[in-house]
Amino acid sequence: MTPTPPRSVREVFLGFLSIGARSFGGVLPWAHRVLVEERNWLARADFLDVLALCQFLPGPNIANMAVVLGRRWFGLPGAAAGFLGLMALPFVWVLALAALYADWAAQPGVRAVVSGIGIAGGGLFLGTALKLGVPLARKPAAVAIIAACFVAVGLLRISLLIVLPAAVVLALASARRRWV
Repeated sequence: MTPTPPRSVREVFLGFLSIGARSFGGVLPWAHRVLVEERNWLARADFLDVLALCQFLPGPNIANMAVVLGRRWFGLPGAAAGFLGLMALPFVWVLALAALYADWAAQPGVRAVVSGIGIAGGGLFLGTALKLGVPLARKPAAVAIIAACFVAVGLLRISLLIVLPAAVVLALASARRRWV
């Protein structure tokens, strides 16, 4: 099915509002679901391309994505609508939860709920990573670069500031030779 971009700035606002309303603790899974699966605004490959760009920009990835996509579709008003839609409800909820948490933080049940929400968010993130990683599993050079990055950063504790540029150079070279 061919993606169909939103038809109005209002639709961009409401789309990102729905992402922000459902994504407390883990925005990426909901962003993928809404933008690719539910609303069909982006193809999966385009979602990954925009996400890759937004990971290099400073700030939260999905907030960057809301700005980039809103601008792509409707210029500055679209960028503002995407960002404000994404942030509106979480802003209100965080203020309300902070007020409640200040009064209830010492309760063991509240601590258990907060821990459970964190674990659920981690599970959503891992599930989305696996779903988005399926196309890469068929590309040996991509798997090798990912594994090398994991070993370098996770096991050898080499700085991400060194590993990331090296990974970019390897990925570009692999893509140029069509290994990826």
